[in-house]
Amino acid sequence: MTPARHARLTHVLNHRQPNLTLVLENVFDPHNISAVMRTADAVGIQEIFVVNTRMPAHKKWGSKSSSSAAKWLTIHQFDHLETCMAAVRKSYQIVYTTHLAQNSVSVYDLNLTQSVALVFGNEHSGCSSEIVALSDGNFIIPQVGIIQSLNISVACAVTIYEAYRQKTLAGHYNSPALAPTAYAELMAQWSNGAIVGETDWTNDTPT
Repeated sequence: MTPARHARLTHVLNHRQPNLTLVLENVFDPHNISAVMRTADAVGIQEIFVVNTRMPAHKKWGSKSSSSAAKWLTIHQFDHLETCMAAVRKSYQIVYTTHLAQNSVSVYDLNLTQSVALVFGNEHSGCSSEIVALSDGNFIIPQVGIIQSLNISVACAVTIYEAYRQKTLAGHYNSPALAPTAYAELMAQWSNGAIVGETDWTNDTPT
């Protein structure tokens, strides 16, 4: 590995944010997931949780949208909602869903410097009532247009760039945040040119 490549990988790993993740529930279009992956990588998110209870697990992502971002992320796939959320809760303290309700708050009123998982639902009906019930709160992205909805990849980009803004002000990108073991494992995988492995929890059986 060239010194330039090692320096680039070190720079990326030094900015990964292990206290921020995304949960994508029943997102039908793999290109939407790919676009989310690209933005997640851009702000330093390392892992993404994908849960499919209405369709088979995605076999691949839209390469044009992701620009190979999937190779640099840790993607966990599930086909049971409760199993997915239990896994999320093991590593993240707070779960917020994008959902319009009486108790919903603006994304700009959230404290996204905490250990937090952000849930985005599918393109047609948003987050399910089941996942909303398992969350700690709901948020919306303020809008003043007629349509009052955003493509999931756009909504995700708006939200996690607000997280990026808050975390930058809080100094979260000033020093490495990954645990040493995770840092070393990712560096080894990336240095060898290996794709970061996906964890598939479909049928509750890791593969």
